[in-house]
Amino acid sequence: MFSLVKDYTHWLHGRWPAGLVEKLPVVDADGASSIKGVYVVGDLTGIPLLKFAADTGARAVDTICADPTFEQRSKPDDVIDLVIIGGGVSGFSAALAAQKKGLNFALVEAKQAFSTLKDFPKGKPIYTYPTDMQPIGELQFAEKIQDKESLLSSLQQQANKSRIQVTRAEVSHVERQGEYLSVALDDQPAIKTHRVIVAIGRSGNYRQLQCSGHDHEKVTHRLIDPAHYKGQKTLVVGGGDSALESAISLADAGADVTLAYRGDAFRRPKPESIRTINTYADRRAIEVHMQTDIKRVDDTSVTLTHPDNGETTLPNDTVFAMIGREAPLGFFRRSRMAISGESRWTGWLAFLAFMLVVTAIYDWKNFGFHNHVWSSSQFPDQMPQWIAALGGWWHLQVADRSTLLGTLAVSMKSRSFYYTLVYTSLIGFFGWQRVRRRNTPYVRWQTGCLFLVQLIPLFLLPEIVLPWMGYTGWFDAGFGQTVADSLFPSYISAQDWATQNWPDWGHPRAYWHAYGLVLAWPLNVYNVFTPTPMTGWLIISAVQTFVLIPLLVYRYGKGAYCGWICSCGALAETLGDTQRHKMPHGPFWNRLNMLGQAILLIAVVLLVIRIGGWIWPDSWMHTHFDLLLKGENKDYKLVNPLSWKWGVDVLLGGILGVGLYFKYSGRIWCRFACPLAALMHIYARFSRFRIFADKSKCISCNQCTSVCHQGIDVMSFANRGEPMSDPQCVRCSACVQTCPTGVLQFGEIDAQHQQVDNYDKLPASRVQMAEAVELIPVKHV
Repeated sequence: MFSLVKDYTHWLHGRWPAGLVEKLPVVDADGASSIKGVYVVGDLTGIPLLKFAADTGARAVDTICADPTFEQRSKPDDVIDLVIIGGGVSGFSAALAAQKKGLNFALVEAKQAFSTLKDFPKGKPIYTYPTDMQPIGELQFAEKIQDKESLLSSLQQQANKSRIQVTRAEVSHVERQGEYLSVALDDQPAIKTHRVIVAIGRSGNYRQLQCSGHDHEKVTHRLIDPAHYKGQKTLVVGGGDSALESAISLADAGADVTLAYRGDAFRRPKPESIRTINTYADRRAIEVHMQTDIKRVDDTSVTLTHPDNGETTLPNDTVFAMIGREAPLGFFRRSRMAISGESRWTGWLAFLAFMLVVTAIYDWKNFGFHNHVWSSSQFPDQMPQWIAALGGWWHLQVADRSTLLGTLAVSMKSRSFYYTLVYTSLIGFFGWQRVRRRNTPYVRWQTGCLFLVQLIPLFLLPEIVLPWMGYTGWFDAGFGQTVADSLFPSYISAQDWATQNWPDWGHPRAYWHAYGLVLAWPLNVYNVFTPTPMTGWLIISAVQTFVLIPLLVYRYGKGAYCGWICSCGALAETLGDTQRHKMPHGPFWNRLNMLGQAILLIAVVLLVIRIGGWIWPDSWMHTHFDLLLKGENKDYKLVNPLSWKWGVDVLLGGILGVGLYFKYSGRIWCRFACPLAALMHIYARFSRFRIFADKSKCISCNQCTSVCHQGIDVMSFANRGEPMSDPQCVRCSACVQTCPTGVLQFGEIDAQHQQVDNYDKLPASRVQMAEAVELIPVKHV
């Protein structure tokens, strides 16, 4: 049994990569950090490209100068306009922009200008991508590909020409002191300033080997001159561009080179680097060990471990740990700046307060465990009377239920009316904000579709349109009555209906069943799990769940429903849009995806029990089913909080699903627990939908993975140039839209799953949109 579960898990989702997202300071699109007046630029924005670094530095200065509060600043003698921390590419670009605008600024650097570039190996080729991009500002790059020395020479010439003075100092932290900012230096007095630009990159924050002897004196993180290691036995650890380039340079210089990487394939390096390393491996110029970890570093040897081959000890003179650098999080923590994935005690208090509010809302909406408290307020039962007291016009309108206002007045007695009204309003407002942030044709159409589906079939139809149709005679006789009796059964007798002896507490028909026109089984179980079979809804649910949705998923992926139709997805993509970077990533969270399969199994078991109750109405399957479904006995008392309603719908789908928006992103329910999403994961294994990647343009910045609401390791697919086929994808387009080099694109693979069939015609990438505009020929008159 365990083996079957394991095989199923691997088939469904376990085979997909589960890369992690690096912690970085939280910044807005313009580089603004959580501290007002402090901007982060360069590598720490998540995009490791020189042109982007220069561009962000200059743009930050433009943003500061365009701020009205900066223009109106006071100018005491001991306060300068701007402090730029870091003398790399982004720092000097900001300094040149500040100089051009006539600002009183200071450029602070702990080591020397462009120190990160100086640490690169001698003769290292440096690619200034994107080739067609020209950063704003004064700092420019002449060639597409330059070696380290020529690039440094060009940058230093531009810096020297500007005559910008560099203050040599180590910055401890930044803090706000009333109207000003204070930049604390380790050995010098603090600098008071109006604005701060942080451009420190990752210089010096090398990742350490996780092994015995990681701090041995022969372990280094830099390769300056490969010729120095001629004839030495060297080990290069890592699988990125730096590791492969170092190994190639050492081999060319005559060193005895071993390359060890813990992965099963090189995914991040440039294609030319991978081709070269494979060529060197084939002719034994470099010994390559894949899926290998470093166990121990000794004076004259290193010990490697492999899951199949066990331990191997190699003679060794030098170890190059080329495994990357980490963001200098200590500086940001001392400065009390927000870091992705981290919370302070104030954040936890805000989270707990929000959870309490959400819990109260769902308890109120569902007449829950504190209903006696909510009922004592008489809201919303008395809302129509309260409004009527304000003016006679309202009283005259609501007296006749056949008017829209009269229908509305009855709806206003319902708690679900206000919940759905607020829900729809949130989608509308935050959807508008989302379009402003991510203004692409794809986002505009997707957001508009999500809002209209929520507004019309999920709010206006069940709350106003259908009740009004009922009051005006649409369902009194003939076909209309047949449809209404099948889909929206009446709470009252035929005689009461004919005499318009309608209940005062609400509408006479169960119009809430109309939610099932969009929310399919098993997301909405209440149209199927009825005391007696409702044939109309059984047919509709079966067609939705087992015909229409599979066809949609096969052609367009799971996101055709989750990202364009579903109301849960609508709130996640709008209210939760700015929180998407908080979704946890990694192997543990990928395994937790299987929770949805367990909930789907519970829904199937409940369906079997419900059918059994229809067949044997005197059995426990019928008499006790409400305990399993709604947690109620025949007297409608809450006795089973672990029922489907309270355990799945209210707790997982409501309280946790919404309450965790600002802690773990808006797709927590969709990713981990939604039973319909779990069913669509199975469908998606046969889908033709893919996200295609142009590997040659991928810079391994991990932006695509970091913004994925579903925790998908998109970059792993892009690095390999493979179509992204993880069934979790909801087509939100955030990865496509965020990619700084236009690597990703929606499309379909052919029926044999071998090659591209076609690409999505609705543009989702700003980079590709800009490139398309540049390719349009200009007609001259």
